[in-house]
Amino acid sequence: MKLILLLFALIATPLAAQTALPPAPYADRQLADPALERKAKALMETIRCLTCQSQSIADSNASMAGDMRSQIRERIMAGEQPESIRAWLIARYGDWVSYEPTAAPILWPLWAAPLVLLGLGVLLLRGRIKRKARP
Repeated sequence: MKLILLLFALIATPLAAQTALPPAPYADRQLADPALERKAKALMETIRCLTCQSQSIADSNASMAGDMRSQIRERIMAGEQPESIRAWLIARYGDWVSYEPTAAPILWPLWAAPLVLLGLGVLLLRGRIKRKARP
């Protein structure tokens, strides 16, 4: 009997863990003004879903993406510019949330690495060609 109750508790626990919160008000509801909705949609397509990680929040069905869509729409309605909203999201969730790469000084070696490797490859190739050309 105790084993059956334990199994029932293990099965029922995930069901009790489901959130009872209602969805965000503007998660799936568009703004009344088409111009504002276009601004919000354009921004949402450049923000990465933190749950799905391979989708933008515009395409994701995750509840966190819905919350982020709602926050973006509410801030757009309040008159904030998309770039200030993007800056707020990056400050809150980190650089990774944005699909647009940053040009922070710490990332300069990462941007320069392909050029340096290409230059090294050209130098090695030139050396081999010169070596083979000598009799």
